[in-house]
Amino acid sequence: MAMRGAVRQRLVGLATIRAVSTSSVNSTLPKQVKIVEVGPRDGLQNEKNIVPTAVKIRMIDMLSEAGLPVIEATSFVAPKWVPQLADHAEVLKGIQKFPGVTYPVLTPNLKGYQAAVAAGAKEVSVFGAASELFTRKNINCSIEESLQRFGQVLKEARAASIPVRGYVSCVLGCPYEGKISPAKVAEVSKKMYSMGCYEISLGDTIGVGTPGVMKDMLSAVMHEVPVSALAVHCHDTYGQALANTLMALQMGVSVVDSSVAGLGGCPYAQGASGNLATEDLVYMLTGLGIHTGVNLQKLLEAGTFICQALNRKTNSKVAQATCKL
Repeated sequence: MAMRGAVRQRLVGLATIRAVSTSSVNSTLPKQVKIVEVGPRDGLQNEKNIVPTAVKIRMIDMLSEAGLPVIEATSFVAPKWVPQLADHAEVLKGIQKFPGVTYPVLTPNLKGYQAAVAAGAKEVSVFGAASELFTRKNINCSIEESLQRFGQVLKEARAASIPVRGYVSCVLGCPYEGKISPAKVAEVSKKMYSMGCYEISLGDTIGVGTPGVMKDMLSAVMHEVPVSALAVHCHDTYGQALANTLMALQMGVSVVDSSVAGLGGCPYAQGASGNLATEDLVYMLTGLGIHTGVNLQKLLEAGTFICQALNRKTNSKVAQATCKL
């Protein structure tokens, strides 16, 4: 066991060594990337077996210990829609609040927002989509109606000085509509940014995008929203998440959503196999000499913990590689 630990440490260190030879690449890349860990919410939301509240709290505490700057803790959605996250208030109240770490929660409407604030939320997220059909099936209203709902949340949040992050789903493709035009993504992103969302996370919800499509979509969105206010949220269904993320970094994006152990998917998006694994993202960024502030060893431990609790294998290639040694 000690031998395996030593080899794992060496492998983790390899990424740092490789960073030395990347100076020529770095001219187009950000020096620092903020990672938004979505595992406790997006990762767990469609697990079939209810995960005990104590496990969720320990998972989040371990992610905090790993140095992640933003950890999306849960979702204040009606339990009948996402029963896995029915314990949202207990989770938010039960986690350790580390200095310098923010713990946003997803709020689908004003009722969810008010419940989140009552439970101690200091930041919230709202979500919409660039696909009319997906919006209808996901939150049971049109894109325009969804924006009106956000308006109520943003108004109250502004009055309470609570930052609001906006998610746009299906930016590179939709399970119901197929291709999504970059202009539509830009239009929805612009509206959400104009309404007061400080950051717009662009999600490839079903993981169908490729780097070229990512480039076209971001080019359109960057005409409407400053790149400093953009994040990407890539799913790895077709194995494109890291490649798509690298393209976004080369275009100036410096905020990336990911999920420990590659957990997650979307209960309303068939074929959404999982998010980009945080371990794989950190390994790549470290190898590129990009600062994240995340301790990869502690992150791997958090991934091992939640995978054991769920009785499932990790989706992280880095974790799989270190386990085999």
